[in-house]
Amino acid sequence: MAKPVASKKAACKTLTLAIAMTMGAFLTGCAAPGSYKPELFSASAYEPYTLAAGDRLRVIVFGQDALSNAYAVDGAGRIAMPLIGSVPVQGLTVPDVEREIAARLRNGFVREPRVSVEVEAFRPFFVLGEVTNAGQYPFVEAMTARTAIAIAGGFGPRGYQGAVDLTRVVDGYPVTGRVPLDTAVRPGDTITVRERIF
Repeated sequence: MAKPVASKKAACKTLTLAIAMTMGAFLTGCAAPGSYKPELFSASAYEPYTLAAGDRLRVIVFGQDALSNAYAVDGAGRIAMPLIGSVPVQGLTVPDVEREIAARLRNGFVREPRVSVEVEAFRPFFVLGEVTNAGQYPFVEAMTARTAIAIAGGFGPRGYQGAVDLTRVVDGYPVTGRVPLDTAVRPGDTITVRERIF
């Protein structure tokens, strides 16, 4: 009777080891967004900037002081201007917005509108995970993941310092990937510092 018990124990150990290895591989796959190509993030860093909620625009309509002002992009991706009302700007570039405002003003309000638009303040970025002060922060131009973490107070005691997870909206969809610390950060990005294993 001892042999069957021993073989049952051996079978259980083998099964437990197989399950553990399978789960380990599964969890490793889930925890490694680096399976996405990092070049996707470096390529999107040089694409024209598109506007979204949280951005603030400085609009100047030459010769029309009442229309020239700073306008915040609301949660619906619009700005509200005198005369022409709500203007959708979500997903547009600054030149696109200039053309859109000029076209609306030309439609019965201003004969030859000359419009200049610039981003007065970019939407914030977010730092999560193993950092000293997780939260949202104002965007600073020419920022990398490393400088973003420094703004958040630096790595926490258990923060993994080899790479970070970056989440960015690309073509209208959020994409997450494991990237090096010198990767450029864009407005609206979320940087997540994982906990180191050892």
